[in-house]
Amino acid sequence: MLDAAVLTLAQMFSPPFRKALLKSAGLALALLVLLGVGLHRLLAWLATAGEAWAESMLGQIAHTPLLVLGWMVSIAAGLGLVAGAIFLMPAVTALVAGFFVDEIAAEVERNHYPDDPEGHPLPVARAAFEGAKTALLAVGIYLLAVPFLLFAGLGIVIFFLATAFLLGREYFELAAMRYRTADEAKDLRKQNQRMVFMAGALIAAFVSIPVVNLATPLFGTALMVHLHKRLEAAKSAK
Repeated sequence: MLDAAVLTLAQMFSPPFRKALLKSAGLALALLVLLGVGLHRLLAWLATAGEAWAESMLGQIAHTPLLVLGWMVSIAAGLGLVAGAIFLMPAVTALVAGFFVDEIAAEVERNHYPDDPEGHPLPVARAAFEGAKTALLAVGIYLLAVPFLLFAGLGIVIFFLATAFLLGREYFELAAMRYRTADEAKDLRKQNQRMVFMAGALIAAFVSIPVVNLATPLFGTALMVHLHKRLEAAKSAK
């Protein structure tokens, strides 16, 4: 696993990967800005108009609690872009990966496995659907994990484990579906779920590094191409 990660990191500095990085990072940044601005607007509304509406519905007795809540939401609104960048980055990179998986995977295959049969490009709609599905699942789980942030960092643990599972599943299946049907890719993942989760943990650690995490689609896809190839070789050797 570590050897595959080293190969992946080494290739990320190659010219073809730098080209893919510029495109994927640009799309990820654009999505983050849009989501961050949307989050800021929502929180700003909750801190003003939302507070007034709630007080009119609940009465004067709720004035003080709503005032405190509005103050907290105002602070959150000021941190909207930051919060979006931290909590939404795994979901955003999962979505972005669906658009670049074939470009990245094909480059890894050409560079490291030139004698193997080439993988079949995934339909854009299918790759985008897988990325969007993972992104939505990630957002839902992260929202559920937020309240646990108050309990000795339990939310951080949940956040990391969920990210490892979701990103590991998505990137492995995208890499495997270049050679298998969707059902076969899913079955292979389940048969090797421990290895896939360990690789997903490496991706989760990568996506937690600010700025560097913009390259997560490259790192995750390349890593899982190596893992899939090694599982194939191990299966053939039996």
